[in-house]
Amino acid sequence: MADLNTRLYDFCKHKRFRSKGPLCVALVTTGHARKMGLPLDADNLLTAAQGQVLGLGKSAVQSILKKHGITRVLAAEGGRTSRGSINKMREYVALLNDLHGQGVADVDTIEDFWIERVHEFFAGKPFKVKLDSSRSLRVLVRDVLSQAKDRQKSNPGMQYMGAVLQHIVGAKLDCALGKGQFAHNSFSTSDAQSGRAGDFFIGDVALHVTTSPGEAVVQRCKDNLDDGYRPIIVTTSKGLAAAEVFSENAGIGERVDIFEVEQFVALNLYELGRFAAEGRRVAVNDLVNRYNEIVEDVETDPSLKIDMRR
Repeated sequence: MADLNTRLYDFCKHKRFRSKGPLCVALVTTGHARKMGLPLDADNLLTAAQGQVLGLGKSAVQSILKKHGITRVLAAEGGRTSRGSINKMREYVALLNDLHGQGVADVDTIEDFWIERVHEFFAGKPFKVKLDSSRSLRVLVRDVLSQAKDRQKSNPGMQYMGAVLQHIVGAKLDCALGKGQFAHNSFSTSDAQSGRAGDFFIGDVALHVTTSPGEAVVQRCKDNLDDGYRPIIVTTSKGLAAAEVFSENAGIGERVDIFEVEQFVALNLYELGRFAAEGRRVAVNDLVNRYNEIVEDVETDPSLKIDMRR
C-alpha cells in the first residue's frame, strides 16, 4: 500500500487536511465510502438543504475515533461549523474516486491513515526552544530531541525523535551550504525503499541520520563504499557507541565517519555565527526557520515544528 499512502500524504499536504475541520470531513466521508461503496457522488453527501456535509457532526466523528481507542474530542461540532467543509468533501471524494479507479482504494488503510493524522493533531503543539545566551548550543539541540523523545513515549508508534533528528541535520546542512544542494524527504521515506544512497546525498558523501544505528544502516554504508561514496553516520550520544561497534564488526570502522548530532550541529552554528554572540543568535534563528520550512514542505504533522522563545 506504499503508493496509496504516498497519494494520501500528498493530498493531505497540498489540500491542507491537517486541522480538525478537514480531519472530521475525511473521517466521515471515509465512513460513507465504507457504507455506500466507491465511487461516491459528492452531491449525494450533502444534507437536504445542501448546506452541510451529510452526517458531519461530533457523534459520527467520535464514533469512528472510538473504534480506534481514541476518546478525546476532535471537534466540538465535528467540523460541522467549519467553513469550506463542502469544498473539502468534494476534493476528498475526487481523490477517493481516483484511487478507486486505480484499484488501490483500501478503505481500512485509508481510515488508518486519517487516524494517524488525528494522533498527530492531538500531539499538536510545536516543540519549544528558549534562546538563552547562558546555555550551550549543544543543550539547545539536546532539548529539542528530549522533547521529541518524551512525546514519542506518550504516542507509541510515532517516530518523533527520528524525524526531528533528520530535519535538524537537513536544516543545518542547508544553512551551511545553501538551499538546493540536495533533496529533503519525509521521515517515513526510508533510504532502502526510495533507492537513495543516504538521507542526504551531497557530492560523493552519503549521510545517514539515525537514532538507532544498527546492522541495516552499516550495510547501507558498506554499499556506499562499494559504489564509491563516502558514508557518514550522524546519531545521538547513545547511538554513537553502537554505530562504532557495528561498523567495526562489519570491517569498515576506519572507513566510516560517525558524528554525535549535538556536536555536529553546535560547532557549525558557532562557525556560521563567526564565534560572536549576535552571530550565534542569528545562526540559531536561521536554523530553526529553515527546519520549520522543511517540516512544512515534506511532513504532514505540523507539531514537528519548533517554536523559538526569547
